[in-house]
Amino acid sequence: QVQVVESGGGLVQPGGSLRLSCAASGNIFSIPAMGWYRQAPGKQREMVATIGIGRNTNYADSVKGRFAISRDNAKNTVYLQMNNLKPEDTAVYVCNVIVSYGEYWGQGTQVTVSS
Repeated sequence: QVQVVESGGGLVQPGGSLRLSCAASGNIFSIPAMGWYRQAPGKQREMVATIGIGRNTNYADSVKGRFAISRDNAKNTVYLQMNNLKPEDTAVYVCNVIVSYGEYWGQGTQVTVSS
């Protein structure tokens, strides 16, 4: 079993920055992939960014150039640095962790971009 806990959400003005963190713990040998997804009210969940164990990354077009995903393999932690935030980035951000025997999700952290 794997536990996934996010932190770092909050309220920020347009143009501001936030850094999200997600720590995985439990029965973990390795984590081939970690990522961030988001779901805004009335919309489907969408991929924001993913990162492999070799630090290969993938981003949604809407966040390219503004968001940066990184990971610390020693800590089983993934980060999402979000810069130049826009109101349309408002959503619940959920962490995804893929291990050899399954896929786990966190509870999510709210990010609100508003003046």
